[in-house]
Amino acid sequence: MTRPVPAETEAVNADSFLDIVASIVSIMIIMVLMTGLKIRHAPVDAAELEQAPAADEDLSRELSDEQTLRHEVLALAGEIQNVQRQTLLRQGERDVLATTVRTLEIELEGAERPAAGEGPQDAALSGKLSDVRSRLAEIEQARKVVETAPAPAVQVESYPTPLGRTVDGREVHLQLRGGRIAFIPLEELLARFKSDAERKVHKLADASAFTETIGPEGGFRLRYTLERHEVTATESNRTGRAGTYIRLKQWTLIPVEENLGETIDEALAENSQFRQAVADRRARGATITCWTYPDSFDVFRRLKKELYRMDFAVAARPLPQGTPISGSPDGSKSTSE
Repeated sequence: MTRPVPAETEAVNADSFLDIVASIVSIMIIMVLMTGLKIRHAPVDAAELEQAPAADEDLSRELSDEQTLRHEVLALAGEIQNVQRQTLLRQGERDVLATTVRTLEIELEGAERPAAGEGPQDAALSGKLSDVRSRLAEIEQARKVVETAPAPAVQVESYPTPLGRTVDGREVHLQLRGGRIAFIPLEELLARFKSDAERKVHKLADASAFTETIGPEGGFRLRYTLERHEVTATESNRTGRAGTYIRLKQWTLIPVEENLGETIDEALAENSQFRQAVADRRARGATITCWTYPDSFDVFRRLKKELYRMDFAVAARPLPQGTPISGSPDGSKSTSE
């Protein structure tokens, strides 16, 4: 009896399978793109926008606190090292004194033995014995003073912004000279310079530069030099500017008298010129730049503490004695603390 031959099964079509997979992947890509477009064009939550500045401010405050703590830790580590050096120095002094005392004790013992045998007739030896005893008493007293002296007190001062940063915003300028503090009306002087330069720029038609002086304003004159500047190849590559243009070469402040301003005690008093200058609306949020001469470094230290107490950033611009306050486009910016 013959068995029935089974029908051949149809082979799986690989092309159809790949088409199905490609269709599924295409659908997934389209869904991802639609979801991205939906998110992109979704309206921004107003509440989140309102909270963003507050979050930025909190982050800035935390970063500032972290920098302050880091500075204080470094300062304390330095003071600890200083105290350790002082301790080693005192220990060395005690060792030297102890060695000296022992040497004198041996010398005293050697002097007492012949003195006892020869009697009071040896006046020279008696005088030497008296001197040794006197020196021994002085050194013993000094040793006790060194051993009982308290460790030197260390005062650590903390300021709100320990890391220096370049000043890019508004500045209020002060001159510290001869132990006195004088407000510099630099904004007013520069405004007068611009007006004066516009009226006199025609002088550059026949000259490469000219110098003029304006003022006085608030006890200062301003001398400026305007020039025609030829752009070099290096400058052209850096700035993209070419040809010739007119620019301010330099400005210099000239005090009208030696004793401008107030002493530090007068400045820190109520209703002083200094307090009126920093209380002006234009000083809010500005950096206080102190152009300081060597004879006024102590004044700067006292003034800086008061300015920190008033929440001002402070920039110091030390100047050699006799060097006028000046600036130019190529000069450096102030760095505040």
